Amino acid sequence: MIEYLKGTLADLTPALAVVECHGVGYGVNISLNTFSAIQGKQEVKLWISESIREDAYQLWGFSTKAERELFLLLTSVSGIGAATSRVILSSMTVSELAGIISEGNDKMLKSVKGIGPKAAQRIIVDLRDKIGSLGIEAASPSASAVPMVNKEILDEAVAALSMLGFSPAPAHKVVQKILTDEPDAPVERVIKLALKML
Repeated sequence: MIEYLKGTLADLTPALAVVECHGVGYGVNISLNTFSAIQGKQEVKLWISESIREDAYQLWGFSTKAERELFLLLTSVSGIGAATSRVILSSMTVSELAGIISEGNDKMLKSVKGIGPKAAQRIIVDLRDKIGSLGIEAASPSASAVPMVNKEILDEAVAALSMLGFSPAPAHKVVQKILTDEPDAPVERVIKLALKML
């Protein structure tokens, strides 16, 4: 079992990191939070979860152990796969997600692409008691300060993504994240990045 990979960051997109360890490049699926954490770094350490099926062998990597633990908890919920868990972890921070589950805030969970009312309820029921044992400091998403971003570009990008069929709530969250990381990004770049993340 691979516990973590430590090596040179050979390539990085919002969804995939290639980590080179002793001449071998490992393609690792990552969340938006991990992307932000390792962006611009040469050497990285990613905590790994392996997904082995008949037709695929995938690595899922996280910049913190806490994010990996949450990923493992999410994938333990019936009907929630690795890809959906990554979308959830890309839509909010680890502490926000811990807060949402602890508070039983199914409304926030339902705003994530691919999570319906039943799945949101299942996540809360299955994980509410387990979240406390992880020792993650829970933060209420409504209480967390929203960083100042270029509102014009934000609105334009969200409108464009809505026209392409994406729900406004997750689109807004992703665009906000992109503009926080790249405040001067033009709207075309923001939309392109968002399309890879949604």
